[in-house]
Amino acid sequence: MATTTAAQRRAAERAGFDAYLAECPARQLLDRIGDKWVSLIVNALADGPQRYSDLRRRLAGVSEKMLTQTLRALERDGLLTRTVTASVPARVDYALTPLGAGLLPLLRAIKDWAEENMPEVLAHRAAHDGAAAAR
Repeated sequence: MATTTAAQRRAAERAGFDAYLAECPARQLLDRIGDKWVSLIVNALADGPQRYSDLRRRLAGVSEKMLTQTLRALERDGLLTRTVTASVPARVDYALTPLGAGLLPLLRAIKDWAEENMPEVLAHRAAHDGAAAAR
């Protein structure tokens, strides 16, 4: 019986995922990564660990419930860590894991693209809405 390396085992495991299939776990991960709050949280943590209150202030418009749910989901997926420091009151810090840091360049590129191309997108929206109103 031939032995396989860890890299070969990981490659074989990856071959079993197809995000085009509804039941594939990779699709669930894509759903998570595609969430606007995930993108903003990962980008916000790029500069290092942050407290919950700092993230809440930085992410204008996020509700406490949504921020808490998103942070828990990212922790569950191994993309960030939650560290509680015993003090009064207790201090809770969130930081990217190496897995989460690997996602950062992709999400940063999407965020940068959106910011850079927003004027053109807005122009297309206005033209489209104007043409639709003229019909």
